[in-house]
Amino acid sequence: MRMQTKTVFLVGLVFSCAVIFVGLELWSILSSSNEELSNSPLDSDLAEIRVQFKAPLPKKRDLNCRMHSCFDIFRCTVNENQLISVYVHSNNRFVDDGGQVLNKELSQEFYDLISAIVESQYYTADMRKACIVIPLIDILNQSGQYLKGIARILANLPSWKDGGRNHLLFNMLPGGPPDYNSSLDVPIDKAILAGGSFATWSYRSGFDVSIPVYNALTIKNIHHPLKRSSEWLFISTQANMKSAFMMQLEDIEKEHFGFLVLNRCPDDPHHIHKRCKGKTTYHYPDILQHATFCLVIRGVRLGQSTLMDALMMGCIPVIVSDDYILPFTDVLDWKRAAVRIVESEIHRIPAVLKEISASEIMDMRTQGRWFWNKYFSSMGKIALTTLRILNDRVYRHTAWKYEDWNAPFLTTKGTETASLLPPLFFPLRPYQNQGFTAVVLCYDRVDTMFKVITKISDTPSLTKIVVVWNNVNKAPPSGKYTAAKWPKLSKPVKVVRTKENKLSNRFFPYNEVDTEAILAIDDDILMLTPDELEFGFQAWREFPDRLVGFPGRVHTNQNSSSRFKYESEWTNNVSMVLTGCAFHHKYFSHLFTYMMPSYIRDWVDKHMNCEDIAMNFMVTNYTGKAPIKVTPRKRFRCPECVTESLWADPSHFVERSECLNEFVRAYGHMPLETVEFRADPLLFGEKMADRVKLYRHIGSI
Repeated sequence: MRMQTKTVFLVGLVFSCAVIFVGLELWSILSSSNEELSNSPLDSDLAEIRVQFKAPLPKKRDLNCRMHSCFDIFRCTVNENQLISVYVHSNNRFVDDGGQVLNKELSQEFYDLISAIVESQYYTADMRKACIVIPLIDILNQSGQYLKGIARILANLPSWKDGGRNHLLFNMLPGGPPDYNSSLDVPIDKAILAGGSFATWSYRSGFDVSIPVYNALTIKNIHHPLKRSSEWLFISTQANMKSAFMMQLEDIEKEHFGFLVLNRCPDDPHHIHKRCKGKTTYHYPDILQHATFCLVIRGVRLGQSTLMDALMMGCIPVIVSDDYILPFTDVLDWKRAAVRIVESEIHRIPAVLKEISASEIMDMRTQGRWFWNKYFSSMGKIALTTLRILNDRVYRHTAWKYEDWNAPFLTTKGTETASLLPPLFFPLRPYQNQGFTAVVLCYDRVDTMFKVITKISDTPSLTKIVVVWNNVNKAPPSGKYTAAKWPKLSKPVKVVRTKENKLSNRFFPYNEVDTEAILAIDDDILMLTPDELEFGFQAWREFPDRLVGFPGRVHTNQNSSSRFKYESEWTNNVSMVLTGCAFHHKYFSHLFTYMMPSYIRDWVDKHMNCEDIAMNFMVTNYTGKAPIKVTPRKRFRCPECVTESLWADPSHFVERSECLNEFVRAYGHMPLETVEFRADPLLFGEKMADRVKLYRHIGSI
């Protein structure tokens, strides 16, 4: 009995110790969590700080500031992630000697903006480690602010040294009556201003950041798909414009069908969600989705929230504001999403809009909606996009490129890294063991296709073959061509059946392609040897940002006119390579499918010609570099399939010159570059024993 009592006592003692230990650990964890939460400047207790009345004010905003002259780059340390560190001051109440409060309470919009920064990868709680410092002063709207008081607060900040270098301020609605200046009227000296209404004369290019005017009252959760056609061609919903502008628009409305000019409702002129035309009331911003184009015109301020509302609703903005610096203009290509017209040519709006094709309209709508979702749909996204721009200015070697900012397919949702990197990224050369994927475009020539894949399968660096079956009326080899009829190869073969017979299918970025290098090859290219293909791949590894092919072609200018001619004569000049067999980076498949104007792809598919010219145009326009021709081969010959080839049609070749000139019109210039260059294997043409040559079977002309 006594032993049992001792046992029970010991068990109870151990259990009690365990409970105490676990309790202490939980208390420690909760305490540390509370400490971490309290590190947020937004959650700190509101302290009262007295600002001396005699404190000197900052100097006026230095309009000559640029990153090299007004930003201390040495505060931004090198780190593994190549990210700037951003410190946010604590939330305090600033009062003057008389006890008057100098700063306003934080608005919900400013709170959301700062919250996104504090929760981001840029934030640091240590001001000494900060590359950029953000004062926790809500000046998004200048109206009602005590400007001298704000200036004194800035001057009293412990971090405000050397004229406010490396400080960042956010302001969407600058100026006040009667002038409504285009930038904040607070003297900020060398601080960076993220402003929402910059003009060309107030914007310090490459230093300030132009941000949008965000109106939380009109923001909606948009789920409706983009429309190809709309009830109205053009809608004007702004009421805060000059009367002269309104009169011009009303004249246009009377003369042109499909134009709708709305104004305030007489019975409720200040209602933000009402617009009227006579006795008809429309709900704003919903009415915008029923128009193809929506007017964004300057009022007392250059920046207008209507721009964001139009993008949100899938309406293409028509921007009439001569000196306005568009949001994130340093990185976003607004020509892809908006139409811009000078104020003196408002009367030309109908003519300009009617020249825009249906495919261009859909492209612009898609781009605009993507801009909205990616950069503008919340205060948090506006804040983080601003920091991303500043990050790119500091760490230029990791800066996003044009495509990362502007191409919808390039950015992975929820992250700030590109899902596809430009060809010339680390490592400088693709890994040898990755090899290449052959994409074989096939329609109906099963026998020759089998011969092609059999022949190319002997290429050492080939890792996979993807057969793109382009015949929608006939199934790919099966039935009488049973699995046993397929050649037995050492490389895997995947068949992809397309939904439409389009030449552009050869450049679609198929999920089956695992390698960076793609060999686009036709189903009748029987003349190339494995040695030629292997050498072509090795040449591509040296030039992954170029097309690498075999027969070359050149464009010529006809009698110094603006028209160009496609030449296949055997000259030493090359500006294009045929993509009937050519290597390219998979990145260019994405550009061809998603970034290149859809009008060009439609032209290619309609004429069943010139997809290779389109690819040469796009790659050279993007890189500024000519293609690489390898080996002496100047033509493809397929004796077994001449009668079935597209090249047998005389009109097919005539259209090549038409394609050149059509694509020049689409691009606005001739991007192709002509070179006299050819890459051959070492010892090619030398009279030496084959055993000392790496590539022994290089074909003839």
